[in-house]
Amino acid sequence: MEKIDLSSLTFEELSEALKSLSLPAFRAGQIYRWISRGVSSFDAMSDLSKDLRETLAQTFSLAQVYEETCLVSSDGTKKFLFRLADGNHIETVLMRYEHGNSVCISSQVGCSMGCRFCASTLKGKVRDLTAGEMFAQIAYINRTDPVSHVVVMGVGEPLDNFDNLVTFVRNLSSPKGFGMSQRHISVSTCGLVPKIDRLAELNLQITLSVSLHAPDNETRDRIMPVNKAYPVEKLLAACDRYTAATGRRISYEYIMIRGVNDTPRHAQLLAKHLHRKLAHVNLIPMNHVDERDFQPSTPDAIRRFTAILTEQGINATCRRKLGKDIDASCGQLRARFEKNNPTR
Repeated sequence: MEKIDLSSLTFEELSEALKSLSLPAFRAGQIYRWISRGVSSFDAMSDLSKDLRETLAQTFSLAQVYEETCLVSSDGTKKFLFRLADGNHIETVLMRYEHGNSVCISSQVGCSMGCRFCASTLKGKVRDLTAGEMFAQIAYINRTDPVSHVVVMGVGEPLDNFDNLVTFVRNLSSPKGFGMSQRHISVSTCGLVPKIDRLAELNLQITLSVSLHAPDNETRDRIMPVNKAYPVEKLLAACDRYTAATGRRISYEYIMIRGVNDTPRHAQLLAKHLHRKLAHVNLIPMNHVDERDFQPSTPDAIRRFTAILTEQGINATCRRKLGKDIDASCGQLRARFEKNNPTR
Protein backbone atom coordinates (compact mmCIF):
# COMPACT_ATOMS: atom_id res chain seq x y z
CA MET A 1 0.00 0.00 0.00
CA GLU A 2 1.10 3.54 -0.73
CA LYS A 3 1.95 5.43 2.42
CA ILE A 4 -0.23 8.39 3.44
CA ASP A 5 1.62 11.70 3.09
CA LEU A 6 1.01 13.50 6.39
CA SER A 7 2.28 16.80 4.98
CA SER A 8 -0.65 16.86 2.54
CA LEU A 9 -3.29 16.62 5.27
CA THR A 10 -5.01 19.30 7.29
CA PHE A 11 -4.60 19.12 11.06
CA GLU A 12 -8.01 17.46 11.38
CA GLU A 13 -7.18 14.90 8.69
CA LEU A 14 -3.79 14.21 10.24
CA SER A 15 -5.40 13.65 13.65
CA GLU A 16 -7.79 11.16 12.09
CA ALA A 17 -4.98 9.33 10.27
CA LEU A 18 -2.97 8.95 13.47
CA LYS A 19 -5.85 7.19 15.20
CA SER A 20 -4.72 3.99 13.49
CA LEU A 21 -1.68 4.07 15.81
CA SER A 22 -3.77 4.67 18.95
CA LEU A 23 -1.65 7.67 19.91
CA PRO A 24 -2.59 10.25 22.56
CA ALA A 25 -4.38 13.25 21.04
CA PHE A 26 -1.51 15.66 21.81
CA ARG A 27 0.79 13.74 19.45
CA ALA A 28 -1.10 15.10 16.46
CA GLY A 29 -0.22 18.65 17.49
CA GLN A 30 3.44 17.73 17.94
CA ILE A 31 3.71 16.05 14.55
CA TYR A 32 1.77 18.81 12.77
CA ARG A 33 4.10 21.44 14.23
CA TRP A 34 7.17 19.51 13.07
CA ILE A 35 5.75 19.27 9.56
CA SER A 36 5.05 23.01 9.59
CA ARG A 37 8.71 23.62 10.48
CA GLY A 38 9.63 21.85 7.27
CA VAL A 39 11.32 18.71 8.56
CA SER A 40 12.15 16.27 5.77
CA SER A 41 12.03 13.06 7.83
CA PHE A 42 10.39 11.67 10.95
CA ASP A 43 13.87 11.21 12.45
CA ALA A 44 14.05 14.98 12.87
CA MET A 45 11.07 15.00 15.26
CA SER A 46 13.31 14.98 18.30
CA ASP A 47 10.61 15.12 21.00
CA LEU A 48 9.13 11.82 19.81
CA SER A 49 10.53 8.48 20.95
CA LYS A 50 12.73 6.52 18.58
CA ASP A 51 10.17 3.72 18.43
CA LEU A 52 7.39 6.15 17.49
CA ARG A 53 9.54 7.79 14.81
CA GLU A 54 10.27 4.39 13.30
CA THR A 55 6.59 3.48 13.39
CA LEU A 56 5.64 6.75 11.68
CA ALA A 57 8.24 6.17 8.96
CA GLN A 58 6.91 2.66 8.34
CA THR A 59 3.31 3.87 8.10
CA PHE A 60 3.41 7.39 6.67
CA SER A 61 5.52 9.64 4.42
CA LEU A 62 6.46 13.33 4.12
CA ALA A 63 6.68 15.22 0.82
CA GLN A 64 10.13 16.47 -0.08
CA VAL A 65 11.83 18.46 -2.81
CA TYR A 66 15.45 17.99 -3.86
CA GLU A 67 17.51 20.87 -5.22
CA GLU A 68 18.68 20.13 -8.75
CA THR A 69 20.13 23.57 -9.37
CA CYS A 70 19.83 27.14 -8.13
CA LEU A 71 20.49 30.28 -10.17
CA VAL A 72 21.27 33.50 -8.29
CA SER A 73 20.57 36.88 -9.87
CA SER A 74 22.60 40.02 -9.35
CA ASP A 75 19.54 41.49 -7.60
CA GLY A 76 19.43 38.64 -5.06
CA THR A 77 16.61 36.69 -6.69
CA LYS A 78 17.10 32.92 -6.51
CA LYS A 79 15.51 30.48 -8.92
CA PHE A 80 15.41 26.86 -7.81
CA LEU A 81 14.87 23.81 -9.96
CA PHE A 82 13.54 21.12 -7.64
CA ARG A 83 13.29 17.41 -8.34
CA LEU A 84 10.30 15.59 -6.90
CA ALA A 85 10.28 12.03 -5.55
CA ASP A 86 8.95 10.69 -8.88
CA GLY A 87 11.68 12.41 -10.90
CA ASN A 88 9.56 15.28 -12.22
CA HIS A 89 10.86 18.85 -11.95
CA ILE A 90 9.30 22.11 -10.77
CA GLU A 91 10.50 25.69 -10.37
CA THR A 92 10.39 27.98 -7.35
CA VAL A 93 11.59 31.59 -7.10
CA LEU A 94 12.75 33.53 -4.04
CA MET A 95 12.33 37.31 -4.43
CA ARG A 96 13.69 39.83 -1.96
CA TYR A 97 11.72 42.97 -1.15
CA GLU A 98 11.92 45.63 1.56
CA HIS A 99 8.86 44.10 3.22
CA GLY A 100 10.44 40.63 3.36
CA ASN A 101 11.15 37.54 1.30
CA SER A 102 8.46 36.38 -1.11
CA VAL A 103 8.45 32.90 -2.62
CA CYS A 104 6.68 32.11 -5.87
CA ILE A 105 5.78 28.41 -5.93
CA SER A 106 4.55 25.98 -8.56
CA SER A 107 1.22 24.18 -8.16
CA GLN A 108 1.53 21.64 -10.99
CA VAL A 109 4.19 19.88 -13.03
CA GLY A 110 3.65 21.66 -16.33
CA CYS A 111 0.41 23.36 -17.29
CA SER A 112 -2.51 22.57 -19.58
CA MET A 113 -3.81 26.13 -20.05
CA GLY A 114 -1.78 26.80 -23.22
CA CYS A 115 -1.12 30.55 -22.80
CA ARG A 116 0.80 31.56 -25.92
CA PHE A 117 3.42 33.70 -24.18
CA CYS A 118 4.38 31.25 -21.41
CA ALA A 119 7.10 28.59 -21.25
CA SER A 120 5.24 26.59 -18.59
CA THR A 121 2.75 25.21 -21.09
CA LEU A 122 5.22 24.03 -23.75
CA LYS A 123 4.92 20.33 -22.80
CA GLY A 124 1.47 20.47 -21.23
CA LYS A 125 0.50 19.30 -17.76
CA VAL A 126 2.10 16.19 -16.27
CA ARG A 127 0.32 16.12 -12.92
CA ASP A 128 -0.93 18.14 -9.96
CA LEU A 129 1.30 18.81 -6.97
CA THR A 130 0.12 17.62 -3.59
CA ALA A 131 -0.42 20.11 -0.79
CA GLY A 132 2.73 18.73 0.82
CA GLU A 133 4.80 19.27 -2.32
CA MET A 134 3.60 22.88 -2.50
CA PHE A 135 4.58 23.46 1.13
CA ALA A 136 7.91 21.64 0.71
CA GLN A 137 9.06 24.37 -1.69
CA ILE A 138 8.55 26.98 1.02
CA ALA A 139 10.02 24.81 3.77
CA TYR A 140 13.22 24.22 1.81
CA ILE A 141 13.85 27.93 1.23
CA ASN A 142 12.71 28.95 4.72
CA ARG A 143 15.62 27.02 6.26
CA THR A 144 18.05 29.69 5.07
CA ASP A 145 15.86 32.62 3.97
CA PRO A 146 12.86 33.34 6.23
CA VAL A 147 9.71 33.48 4.08
CA SER A 148 7.13 36.18 4.85
CA HIS A 149 4.96 36.10 1.70
CA VAL A 150 3.91 33.36 -0.71
CA VAL A 151 2.71 33.71 -4.29
CA VAL A 152 1.13 30.70 -6.00
CA MET A 153 1.97 31.97 -9.45
CA GLY A 154 4.68 29.61 -10.68
CA VAL A 155 4.28 26.70 -13.07
CA GLY A 156 0.68 25.46 -13.29
CA GLU A 157 -2.86 26.80 -12.90
CA PRO A 158 -3.57 26.77 -9.14
CA LEU A 159 -7.36 26.60 -9.43
CA ASP A 160 -7.02 23.56 -11.69
CA ASN A 161 -5.58 21.88 -8.58
CA PHE A 162 -8.29 23.28 -6.34
CA ASP A 163 -8.56 20.85 -3.42
CA ASN A 164 -4.80 20.53 -2.91
CA LEU A 165 -4.45 24.31 -3.16
CA VAL A 166 -7.05 24.92 -0.45
CA THR A 167 -5.43 22.36 1.86
CA PHE A 168 -2.07 24.03 1.27
CA VAL A 169 -3.46 27.50 2.10
CA ARG A 170 -5.16 26.23 5.25
CA ASN A 171 -1.97 24.48 6.42
CA LEU A 172 0.27 27.45 5.62
CA SER A 173 -2.01 29.81 7.56
CA SER A 174 -2.93 27.48 10.43
CA PRO A 175 -2.07 28.92 13.88
CA LYS A 176 -1.21 25.35 14.88
CA GLY A 177 1.47 25.26 12.18
CA PHE A 178 3.37 27.74 10.00
CA GLY A 179 0.99 30.54 10.92
CA MET A 180 1.35 32.82 7.88
CA SER A 181 -1.40 35.41 7.54
CA GLN A 182 -3.67 34.61 4.61
CA ARG A 183 -3.28 38.25 3.61
CA HIS A 184 0.34 37.40 2.81
CA ILE A 185 -0.73 34.67 0.37
CA SER A 186 -1.55 35.42 -3.28
CA VAL A 187 -3.13 32.89 -5.63
CA SER A 188 -3.15 33.38 -9.38
CA THR A 189 -5.62 32.11 -11.97
CA CYS A 190 -5.94 32.50 -15.72
CA GLY A 191 -9.71 32.71 -15.25
CA LEU A 192 -11.44 29.43 -14.35
CA VAL A 193 -14.82 30.97 -13.55
CA PRO A 194 -16.45 28.03 -11.70
CA LYS A 195 -13.38 27.69 -9.47
CA ILE A 196 -13.35 31.43 -8.72
CA ASP A 197 -16.94 31.06 -7.51
CA ARG A 198 -15.95 28.04 -5.37
CA LEU A 199 -13.08 30.01 -3.89
CA ALA A 200 -15.40 32.90 -3.06
CA GLU A 201 -17.63 30.54 -1.06
CA LEU A 202 -14.68 29.67 1.21
CA ASN A 203 -14.14 33.36 2.08
CA LEU A 204 -10.38 32.95 2.47
CA GLN A 205 -8.57 36.23 3.08
CA ILE A 206 -5.95 35.62 0.40
CA THR A 207 -5.25 37.95 -2.51
CA LEU A 208 -6.70 36.66 -5.77
CA SER A 209 -4.59 37.56 -8.80
CA VAL A 210 -6.41 37.23 -12.11
CA SER A 211 -4.24 36.86 -15.20
CA LEU A 212 -6.34 39.02 -17.49
CA HIS A 213 -3.67 40.09 -20.00
CA ALA A 214 -6.20 41.57 -22.44
CA PRO A 215 -9.43 43.59 -22.04
CA ASP A 216 -11.25 42.25 -25.11
CA ASN A 217 -12.12 38.78 -26.36
CA GLU A 218 -10.40 39.13 -29.73
CA THR A 219 -7.00 39.83 -28.16
CA ARG A 220 -7.46 37.42 -25.24
CA ASP A 221 -8.54 34.60 -27.57
CA ARG A 222 -5.27 35.06 -29.43
CA ILE A 223 -3.03 34.67 -26.39
CA MET A 224 -5.10 32.66 -23.87
CA PRO A 225 -7.15 29.62 -25.00
CA VAL A 226 -9.06 29.65 -21.70
CA ASN A 227 -10.90 32.72 -22.95
CA LYS A 228 -12.90 30.54 -25.37
CA ALA A 229 -14.53 28.86 -22.35
CA TYR A 230 -14.66 31.89 -20.06
CA PRO A 231 -14.65 35.12 -22.09
CA VAL A 232 -13.81 38.49 -20.60
CA GLU A 233 -17.36 39.46 -19.62
CA LYS A 234 -17.95 36.17 -17.76
CA LEU A 235 -14.58 36.38 -16.05
CA LEU A 236 -15.12 39.96 -14.87
CA ALA A 237 -18.60 39.06 -13.60
CA ALA A 238 -17.06 36.24 -11.54
CA CYS A 239 -14.49 38.69 -10.18
CA ASP A 240 -17.31 41.02 -9.11
CA ARG A 241 -18.99 38.12 -7.29
CA TYR A 242 -15.72 37.25 -5.60
CA THR A 243 -15.16 40.79 -4.35
CA ALA A 244 -18.76 41.05 -3.12
CA ALA A 245 -18.42 37.77 -1.19
CA THR A 246 -14.99 38.36 0.34
CA GLY A 247 -14.49 42.11 0.43
CA ARG A 248 -11.01 41.52 -0.96
CA ARG A 249 -9.38 43.58 -3.70
CA ILE A 250 -8.41 41.66 -6.83
CA SER A 251 -5.05 42.10 -8.49
CA TYR A 252 -5.35 41.99 -12.28
CA GLU A 253 -2.13 40.72 -13.84
CA TYR A 254 -1.38 42.16 -17.27
CA ILE A 255 1.68 41.00 -19.19
CA MET A 256 2.84 43.62 -21.68
CA ILE A 257 3.30 42.16 -25.19
CA ARG A 258 4.55 44.42 -27.96
CA GLY A 259 1.89 45.31 -30.50
CA VAL A 260 -0.56 42.74 -29.15
CA ASN A 261 -2.17 44.11 -25.98
CA ASP A 262 -0.22 47.27 -25.17
CA THR A 263 -1.93 49.95 -27.28
CA PRO A 264 -3.77 53.00 -25.92
CA ARG A 265 -7.03 51.37 -27.06
CA HIS A 266 -6.35 48.38 -24.81
CA ALA A 267 -5.50 50.66 -21.89
CA GLN A 268 -8.68 52.69 -22.28
CA LEU A 269 -10.87 49.59 -22.52
CA LEU A 270 -9.19 48.06 -19.46
CA ALA A 271 -9.81 51.26 -17.51
CA LYS A 272 -13.46 51.18 -18.57
CA HIS A 273 -13.86 47.58 -17.34
CA LEU A 274 -12.28 48.28 -13.95
CA HIS A 275 -13.82 51.69 -13.28
CA ARG A 276 -14.97 51.89 -9.64
CA LYS A 277 -14.03 48.29 -8.94
CA LEU A 278 -11.97 47.14 -5.96
CA ALA A 279 -9.01 46.40 -8.18
CA HIS A 280 -5.32 46.87 -8.77
CA VAL A 281 -3.58 46.40 -12.12
CA ASN A 282 -0.13 44.85 -12.05
CA LEU A 283 1.62 45.51 -15.36
CA ILE A 284 4.30 42.91 -16.06
CA PRO A 285 7.15 43.42 -18.53
CA MET A 286 7.19 40.24 -20.58
CA ASN A 287 10.12 37.84 -20.35
CA HIS A 288 11.07 36.67 -23.83
CA VAL A 289 10.63 32.92 -24.41
CA ASP A 290 12.65 31.50 -27.31
CA GLU A 291 9.88 29.09 -28.32
CA ARG A 292 7.31 31.89 -28.55
CA ASP A 293 6.97 34.58 -31.22
CA PHE A 294 5.96 37.45 -28.94
CA GLN A 295 8.25 40.30 -27.88
CA PRO A 296 8.19 42.48 -24.74
CA SER A 297 6.58 45.91 -24.92
CA THR A 298 8.90 48.88 -25.15
CA PRO A 299 9.47 50.99 -22.00
CA ASP A 300 7.66 53.89 -23.70
CA ALA A 301 4.61 51.73 -24.41
CA ILE A 302 4.50 50.58 -20.78
CA ARG A 303 4.76 54.16 -19.50
CA ARG A 304 2.01 55.29 -21.86
CA PHE A 305 -0.25 52.40 -20.84
CA THR A 306 0.32 53.09 -17.13
CA ALA A 307 -0.40 56.79 -17.59
CA ILE A 308 -3.73 56.12 -19.30
CA LEU A 309 -4.86 53.82 -16.50
CA THR A 310 -3.77 56.30 -13.83
CA GLU A 311 -5.52 59.20 -15.57
CA GLN A 312 -8.73 57.13 -15.55
CA GLY A 313 -8.45 56.59 -11.80
CA ILE A 314 -7.21 52.99 -11.95
CA ASN A 315 -4.69 51.86 -9.36
CA ALA A 316 -1.84 50.54 -11.52
CA THR A 317 1.82 49.76 -11.04
CA CYS A 318 4.52 48.18 -13.18
CA ARG A 319 6.13 45.17 -11.55
CA ARG A 320 9.84 45.48 -10.92
CA LYS A 321 11.54 42.94 -13.16
CA LEU A 322 13.50 40.64 -10.87
CA GLY A 323 15.86 37.89 -11.94
CA LYS A 324 16.04 38.98 -15.57
CA ASP A 325 19.63 37.71 -15.81
CA ILE A 326 18.65 34.16 -14.73
CA ASP A 327 15.53 33.50 -16.85
CA ALA A 328 13.19 33.83 -13.86
CA SER A 329 10.10 33.56 -16.04
CA CYS A 330 7.96 30.49 -15.31
CA GLY A 331 9.00 27.28 -17.03
CA GLN A 332 12.22 28.43 -18.70
CA LEU A 333 14.66 26.73 -16.34
CA ARG A 334 12.76 23.44 -16.28
CA ALA A 335 12.45 23.36 -20.08
CA ARG A 336 16.14 24.05 -20.59
CA PHE A 337 17.23 21.49 -17.98
CA GLU A 338 15.06 18.71 -19.37
CA LYS A 339 16.22 19.48 -22.90
CA ASN A 340 19.86 19.15 -21.83
CA ASN A 341 19.23 16.15 -19.59
CA PRO A 342 16.71 13.99 -21.47
CA THR A 343 17.33 10.87 -19.39
CA ARG A 344 16.86 12.50 -16.00
